[in-house]
Amino acid sequence: MGTALVYHEDMTEARLLWEDPECEIESPERLTTALERLQQRGLEQRCLRLAAREASEAELGLVHSPEYVALLRGTQALGTRELQALSRQYDAIYFHPSTFHCARLAAGAGLQLVDAVLTGAVHNGFALVRPPGHHSQRAAANGFCVFNNVALAAKHAQEKHGLHRILIVDWDVHHGQGIQYTFEDDPSILYFSWHRYEHGRFWPYLRESNADTVGQGQGRGFTVNLPWNQVGMGNADYVAAFLHVLLPVAFEFDPELVLVAAGFDSAIGDPEGQMQATPECFAHLTQLLQVLAGGRVCAVLEGGYHLESLSQSVCMMVQALLGDPAPPLSGPMVPHHSALESIQSVRAAQAPHWTSLQQEGPVPVPSPSNYSPEGRPSTLLPGGSEFKTAAAQAAAALSSLLDQLCLQPTPPVRTAVALTSLGAGLVLPPDVLCEEGSAPQEEMQAWARLHEALAKDEALTALGKVLYLLDGILDGQVSSGITDTPAPAAAATLDVAIRRGLSQGAQRLLCVAVGQLDRPSDLADDGRNLWLNIRGKEAAALSTFHVSVPLPATTGGFLNCVLALVLPLAYGFQPDLVLLALGPAHGLQDAQAALLAALLRVPAGGRVLALVDAESTPRLAGVLARVLCGEAPPSLGPFSVASPEDTQALKYLRGQLQPHWKMLQCCDLVAG
Repeated sequence: MGTALVYHEDMTEARLLWEDPECEIESPERLTTALERLQQRGLEQRCLRLAAREASEAELGLVHSPEYVALLRGTQALGTRELQALSRQYDAIYFHPSTFHCARLAAGAGLQLVDAVLTGAVHNGFALVRPPGHHSQRAAANGFCVFNNVALAAKHAQEKHGLHRILIVDWDVHHGQGIQYTFEDDPSILYFSWHRYEHGRFWPYLRESNADTVGQGQGRGFTVNLPWNQVGMGNADYVAAFLHVLLPVAFEFDPELVLVAAGFDSAIGDPEGQMQATPECFAHLTQLLQVLAGGRVCAVLEGGYHLESLSQSVCMMVQALLGDPAPPLSGPMVPHHSALESIQSVRAAQAPHWTSLQQEGPVPVPSPSNYSPEGRPSTLLPGGSEFKTAAAQAAAALSSLLDQLCLQPTPPVRTAVALTSLGAGLVLPPDVLCEEGSAPQEEMQAWARLHEALAKDEALTALGKVLYLLDGILDGQVSSGITDTPAPAAAATLDVAIRRGLSQGAQRLLCVAVGQLDRPSDLADDGRNLWLNIRGKEAAALSTFHVSVPLPATTGGFLNCVLALVLPLAYGFQPDLVLLALGPAHGLQDAQAALLAALLRVPAGGRVLALVDAESTPRLAGVLARVLCGEAPPSLGPFSVASPEDTQALKYLRGQLQPHWKMLQCCDLVAG
């Protein structure tokens, strides 16, 4: 099981044969530059390389009309003037004698990737293709797109593999109206698209790209449009959209497969998008998607026209698919007000269709002036000469960011396990390293003098393994670790781990304590440590950096707690180390603990140390090891609605914490 990379060099043959400033950005170099960067980073070599095949005309007929396929077949025999005349009949399209062959390869690559994932040959994969596809419709090329590669992949998964629930995530900066039209009445396809919209003033200028278009007939609620009404959206905005819109709905939908229309014109530096999301953001988004559908994620390239930004973003996504930790996000995690308005609009439009969006209470609907075509458009980037200055600044920022990405090596050990009492019956994945190391005896004795609970041999042995793993993580030798600790010494061990981490270089340490674990009374409330206790006695924000929440009793309540509280706090805090402590009577099911660990791994750049109660089952340590290695967590089971008590507790906490933690603001924004 691994990651597939699907490609064929013939897809570089089609190119523009006449002058057309609008179309010249869709060039063969988009593929060759991305592939070269994958090779330079050693990522292509780690993937299973598959040569793309042509989709058959029968397969193309799953989405496109026979007449349209025949028209495209005929372009192979046309001269340049005839191709140019035909191209003018469509919006933002150029044809080449090789277009039909290239487009069949692009479509076939998506089908091949779906087959490889759904037959178990690989776990996930990326199809590096052109021409792109998400604008293409049943009988029309559109926006550089000839055949609708992702829509065909979804239809193929339905027809050949019998899937009943497929999630399509379209993060291209343009609205994929071709996918939307194909599935707008199909409740088996959940289509999510964010896109530059600017109150209807950005291509493709469609009213149905707005938030209140939710699908038709039985498909109502299965089209989710998130319009960006300003340019300049960045990492905080994209992550907020996932946490507060996409992931709650996706968990409720429970997809069997995730298809990504992976357009990187939504990344920093791209002339089409004018957005500010950095390449590593797409690694974060990918890892957040990998907790769905058993990790079966198939990505197909769409747009992306700044070659360096495109190639780096592709590398970040492939790296995430391979299971590597995502580099920490750069910049402050504060969503733009316009992004909050857009998120609120889509939540309001979708709330009648999704229980998960109703669990935080009613969402106020923004006034029509906030999103109607008559509203005054505003931008975060100026126009004219000021825009050129801003564009130059963005290019300089991108160059600096790319240099930083290249300087962040992946630790040689992805996950290390050092256990004292859970060894019997423990099943670990092959790439997990079992460690036997311990801290120096004199160091442990010093801590034991401060904590009576650590004086026993068993507790000292466990503490040694904690400190050993912690040092390995902080030294960059280990990405994540798992160890166990006896119940009487759990609180003392956690106290030592926090102090050791802060003294050894951790700038921001997030401690998520589940169960009967009290925060050390003398721990400084100086902003370097954020303590979040799940299964606390009550919902309480005891300070900005000390939060307690009861453990929700239902699947929906647990998801709501994690997505609407824990992860926004984690992303806002931007930790460089997470301690996940599952203490005595933690109450989590194995699947819940695995999901929590998998999601906390993302904002922390993989640096998670899990401390497990020694009385837990070996199975729990095994499942935690798997998710910290990058595997998907097991399913939580059927979705069940949060209790009114859990909903109220979460709403109260969010209200208390929002003034400081801006990532919490997305759902309770007061319309102006």
